[in-house]
Amino acid sequence: MISSVMDVEYFSIVVADKPGEARKLLEFLSEKSVNLLALTAFPLGGGESRIDFFPEDPSLLREAAEDAEVPMEGPKKAFLVQGEDTIGALYDFHLKLSNARINVRACNGVVDGTGRFGYVIWVDPADHEEASKVLRASDWRTIQTSRRK
Repeated sequence: MISSVMDVEYFSIVVADKPGEARKLLEFLSEKSVNLLALTAFPLGGGESRIDFFPEDPSLLREAAEDAEVPMEGPKKAFLVQGEDTIGALYDFHLKLSNARINVRACNGVVDGTGRFGYVIWVDPADHEEASKVLRASDWRTIQTSRRK
């Protein structure tokens, strides 16, 4: 399995939980040529949703948000893992983090239909540096043999 692990920055905004809110932001970012590596959105309750933007170029997103006077929180850090889509592809990453006693606070993944996957992993900010080392390690000290066949 060939995979890449990237440290990525993301920015968050809380919007009204109603149709068209994400569309307006995405349209504006597109007009400003902000390319996104990933996006997640989820309801917070009370009529609000949170959108996390993972820009290819964080400075372009910051600039666009400032131009539009859109208050974004961040940057914060996460990981973007990409690789070949195989059964259990995500297991090894979780095993490495578990063996290092690093908790995955949240994760979100998708396959692209061509045999590849993308996966965002959030860990506690205090664990980010160690998690970065662990996720990139490929030796026997950081990963145990899988029991799956």
